[in-house]
Amino acid sequence: MADTLASIKRGYTDGPFGQIHYRIAGEPSDHTPLLLMHPSPLSGVVWDGFISEIGRDRIAVAPDTPGFGESAPPKSEPEIADYAKAMATFLEHQNLKSVDIMGYHTGSLIALEMARLFPDLVRKAVMISATVFTADETEAFRAKYTTETVDEKGEGLTDRWQFIKEFWRDEPDDARRWQIFIEGQRNHGVMHWGHRAAFNFDTAAALESASIPILILNPEDDLWTYTPRATPLMKNGRVHDLPGWTHGFLDAHTADVAKLVREFLDTQLEHPREAP
Repeated sequence: MADTLASIKRGYTDGPFGQIHYRIAGEPSDHTPLLLMHPSPLSGVVWDGFISEIGRDRIAVAPDTPGFGESAPPKSEPEIADYAKAMATFLEHQNLKSVDIMGYHTGSLIALEMARLFPDLVRKAVMISATVFTADETEAFRAKYTTETVDEKGEGLTDRWQFIKEFWRDEPDDARRWQIFIEGQRNHGVMHWGHRAAFNFDTAAALESASIPILILNPEDDLWTYTPRATPLMKNGRVHDLPGWTHGFLDAHTADVAKLVREFLDTQLEHPREAP
């Protein structure tokens, strides 16, 4: 493994809805390349610290899903399957024929759907949280993530910033927290599409049908109480609780997370060691 962090390069490639922007780090190695899928309504910026760490010994690539970050949006509201197909096209352009995937919230659902649609493409999956909701809980989340006008969004920026400071409290400083906050304000007309697709997706059914090895990391965030419901649904996976960690933990505990992920991806162990 390299002694220094991997440098991040950026690029664009064609996708089914227009260009896809991505970050990439690391060099080809004996380790399977890792695709990093971000949560909504953010972008690959979430992975900036982690991709440099995990890229020490493998290729790691973090695209902005269509309509987020600097990637072109679809013409109409997509479903998780549409994002999954777009990411498969992205990997084809990157000449990556087999990958592991690490997804964060919405990104985890895209990983599950990619494994279903393209079984020869996805080897293992690491999920950050799992949206295993009842019907009533799903509707409550839909009501929470409603759309706003541009003026409403602008008027609420101060309150939203104060919310993010608490919600992403594991970030090391306000400068990084602000970077995350601003990224979440992009692409006003389509930014809610990721949550919409996530709430339409049957996570429980996807987990039940998945045959690939799955490690679900469960930080103490807004999905902390729902994620353990995934345990009895998986054929070949487990939930690993991360009590006391919340949004921002990828930056606050980068090396520890990378250790967990490497052990799961690179060994035949069914269960990784406990987090430090």
